[in-house]
Order: sequence, then structure tokens, then C-alpha cells
Amino acid sequence: RTLNPKLGLGRPRSVGAMVDVSKWPLFTLLSPQELATIRQACIFGTSANEAIYITHDDEVFVFGLNCSNCLGTGDSLSTIVPKKLSCLQGKKVSSLSYGSGPHILLATDHGELFAWGHNGYSQLGNGTTNQVLSPVLVTTNLQNKKVKEVACGSHHSMALTQDGEVFAWGYNNCGQVGSGSTANQPSPRRVSSCLQGKTVVGIACGQTSSMAVVDNGEVYGWGYNGNGQLGVGNNGNQLTPCRLAALQGLCIQQVRPGYAHCLALTDEGLLYAWGANTYGQLGTGNRCNQLSPVQIMAEKESRVVEVAACHSTHTSAAKTQSGQVYMWGQCRGQSIIMPHLTHFATTDDVFACFATPSVMWRLLSAEHDDFLTVAQALKKEFDSPETADLKFSVDGKYIHVHKAVLKIRCEHFRSMFQSHWTEDLQEVIEIDQFSYPVYRSFLQFLYTDTVDLPPEDAIGLLDLATSYCENRLKRLCQQTIKRGITVENAFTLLSAAVRYDAEDLEEFCFRFCINHLTQVTQTRAFYQVDGEMLKEFINRASRCGAFKN
Repeated sequence: RTLNPKLGLGRPRSVGAMVDVSKWPLFTLLSPQELATIRQACIFGTSANEAIYITHDDEVFVFGLNCSNCLGTGDSLSTIVPKKLSCLQGKKVSSLSYGSGPHILLATDHGELFAWGHNGYSQLGNGTTNQVLSPVLVTTNLQNKKVKEVACGSHHSMALTQDGEVFAWGYNNCGQVGSGSTANQPSPRRVSSCLQGKTVVGIACGQTSSMAVVDNGEVYGWGYNGNGQLGVGNNGNQLTPCRLAALQGLCIQQVRPGYAHCLALTDEGLLYAWGANTYGQLGTGNRCNQLSPVQIMAEKESRVVEVAACHSTHTSAAKTQSGQVYMWGQCRGQSIIMPHLTHFATTDDVFACFATPSVMWRLLSAEHDDFLTVAQALKKEFDSPETADLKFSVDGKYIHVHKAVLKIRCEHFRSMFQSHWTEDLQEVIEIDQFSYPVYRSFLQFLYTDTVDLPPEDAIGLLDLATSYCENRLKRLCQQTIKRGITVENAFTLLSAAVRYDAEDLEEFCFRFCINHLTQVTQTRAFYQVDGEMLKEFINRASRCGAFKN
């Protein structure tokens, strides 16, 4: 199957909502800073345990299980820390696809083709069956050709050139290479036969089948056909491309093969399906295989604009012009035999949450455009001298803010910026009761709703939150302090909780001190505590049985 950032098989499609890669569990290993760098990403592998992503600086990173050396890191070691593929540095990725081994194909915008991973059937196209630990340039029969799209089946590969020619290689037990025989193909070979003289605009692979769309909207299929996945009206394998006569008169824009079924979308938004239907993946309302294309979702009011399937799953999805996303087939073990309306915004969400394995059906594009949400814009403008109309001076340092934002977000400032307060007329307001880190964090909270301080500084922010009656900020400070409690600072934090009347935090710190009593009583903070606090702690600790032994 192909993972083309242009999304449509054969025709580009406008990109809709931005993709959130964190929907895939594997990406939770990355920090927010790392996630923000991602421009393109793909989750792949038999258990969805491998990932590759490309940054805005065109750096390629991989991490995961590394089955069959599919990460291309030069070794067979797994990694939960992203590793850079230096040999691909600065190369803009135009298309990426993966097989079941897995093996990986990657095309650049300069038309180069790279391959690595499993190679037991020569699916890497380098003329051998040796596994390849790092990306290698595939050039056999592709000299002076520019590859614009790649597609992988289970163990075979295809490439589409800018001239509209198709090349295939690898495993060929069912004719999926389209050579007219069932002999494996060790290097790229042009697929001709019925495609001779035609300009192909899109390619895709099922597990052991291949599909191509030509510029007039015709569809051709070859390879394994035991479930009717070629859509040619029978279940006999095809060793060379065969036109889908049942789609005569229709202009197909997208073809998406699944494991053993196929979906096709016309330029009028009509959706057709054929092939295996054990899990209801055709969406016909039953589980009967279809040897020829049948129309589905015809009753939907809004035309279909995108279809999704993947050679490693039995899941299908579609998105309509009105933005509705449907799913059917094998969904988390259930067989959904009719298109089911979901609450998802994209077809990618279907595969993240319901496909088995939860791989990506395409190379996701996470392009960050110039549009900012209100929350993002506020966050960006915090402490910005260019747009601020007020400054706070704390410890000799300025913090630039917007008076209107402070009035909207905080009752304290709403009262302050009234005509009878002198601060309302000042361009610079001096703050001397709080430290710079604490006060800056407070103002930043008003712009972002988050707290980013070490536990010791959060005590000061807790004091401020109590003084300004900011209850939400008070709760966030307590959470920050709880996460950062240690034997060394526990008694200091307990003292602060008592001082600022934070009952929940006080109970948490007290329990921590009791659970680590010996170590806590040997810290500097314990010896420096005032007498009343110490007596109260000992009294309370004795009541809960801390000194029984």
C-alpha cells in the first residue's frame, strides 16, 4: 500500500484537519518539544511497534521494536529513544510505504528511492535476499528515472515514476509483480502488458496483490485473487495487469486495498468495494465476498471525499464532504458490516483507535500552518514587548503583559485596574513581595493555564495563589509540589502547606514524612523548623502510631 502525503491515489487531495500523532500510543514516548518538531510520521509493523518521523528540518528519526532491522539504524537493537537516520538528512520525503516483514520504501522529492529492512524475497530491489540494516539507494533499472510514489505489499514492492511508469519487484508467488510468471523478482522490473503506453497516476498494494490507476480513471489489478480482491469478476490469480471492466465509464480517483479487499472512489464521490468480506470490511451489510465492485454508502447525503484501508488490516474508513467519518470491517475485534458513523475528525483516527494492528494507513502530514487558536495566540504573546501595554518590575527584571488579558483572567487585576487604584495609571508596576520566578510563573499561568516551576518555587506560587484567591492555581501548585516531593524537601513542603492552609497538600506531605520518618528527621529542614511546628508534628505523628516501636 502507498503512504503518499498527497493523500489521494492518483489525484492530490486538499489537506483537512491537522493530525495529532499522540493518538498513537507509541508517540507518547516523545516529549511535547519533540512532538512539535514532527512534520510527517508513520506507525508500522506487525504489532504497530515501529515508528518513523520526519521533522520540519528534514531530519528522519526512528524508534521502536526494530523487527527485521526495519528501523534502518545499522543494527538490530530496539530503541525507545528516537535515533536519527543521518544518511537521509535534508532529503524531503515525498512517499513512504512498508511491508509485513517489515521492509520500508522511501521516495524523496528528487526522485530517489531508498529501501531497508526485511529482504527475504528481494523486496528491497538490491538483487539479493540479505537483510539491509541501513537505507540503501535502489537504482537498478531506475537510472534517469524519478520515483514519485512507492507502495509495499506483504513482501513485494512497487514504484511509480514521474513519467507514469510502474516498476515492481520482490515476492511473486501469485503474480503480484506483474511479470507474467511466479518467479520472484530480485530488482525493479517495469510492469507493462496492458499498462504499455498508458500513464499511471497512482499505485497501491494489498497483501499479495497490486493495483494501478491510469490518468483516464481506469483501474488495473494483478496478483493474488482468491477472495476476488482484484475485482475482475472471478477468483483466479492474474500474472499481468487486468482492467476492472466493472468500473467501465467511471473515473476512479482513489484506490485503497486492504488485507484482501479493496475500496475505490470516483471523481463524483461514489464509493465501490470488492474482495474479502469476512469481517464486513466491504460495508455491504453482509459477510459475502464480492468478485466485482459493488457500490456502498449510496444512501449518504454527503459525497465521499476520502477512503482508507491498509494491507495489514481488515478495517475500512471513509470521510464525507460534510466532515463525517465512517468506519466498518474489523474494529477492535468486532465485525462492523455496515459503515458506522463515528465522532472522529479524520480517517486516521479510525486506524489509531480501532484497527488491529493500529498502524497508519498513510504517511501522516502534520504540517503546522500559520493559524493559531486563541489559546495558542495568548501563549505566544506572553511577555512580548511588541504587543504589551504594561510591565511588571520584579527583582529588577521586566515582565511584559496585556492589561485586558489580566482583567479578563484574574479578579485581583480586575479590581486593580479601576480608576481609584493608582496602578491603573502606571506603565510599570513594582512588585516586591514575590520573587521574579514566582511572579512570572503566575502571570504565565494567566496566559496558559499551566504551571512550570520546581516544587520549591511552587511554594512561593502557592503563597501568591492564596493571597490572590486563585483557587485553580492553588490546586495546580499543590499538584506540582506533590510530584516533586523528596526526603530532603518533605518537611519544608509540609511547613508551607500548613502556612498556606492547603489541607490536601498538608495531609499528603505529612503522610510522606511518616512513611520516611527516619530519613526525614535527619534532614536540614527538620532541624530548622520552628518549635511550634515541630511540637505539632510530633504530637500528630504519635497519634497515628509513628513511635510505637
